[in-house]
Amino acid sequence: MEKCVLVKGRVQGVGFRYWVLRQAAAIGGLDGYALNLENGDVAVLMRGDENKVNALQILLQKGPLFARVDSLTEAPEYKAYFPPITNGVFKRI
Repeated sequence: MEKCVLVKGRVQGVGFRYWVLRQAAAIGGLDGYALNLENGDVAVLMRGDENKVNALQILLQKGPLFARVDSLTEAPEYKAYFPPITNGVFKRI
């Protein structure tokens, strides 16, 4: 399963992308990217088993300690912002 989501709120300058990478590694079996957008949002493209993708999506709704997630929405139109996913790798860009 592949899913692209848009995270809005105070999600830049708080270690959000690094946190996403750590959460994805803890879940295991996920590939994808976390990307800061110019407007202050973060786009996350994730691929893996449906249960694992859903588990990461639930975590994204809360975010790390100093973040404030106002909304999380599916945003397939942002897939074009990402390079092809490399198997076994979750990166921040």
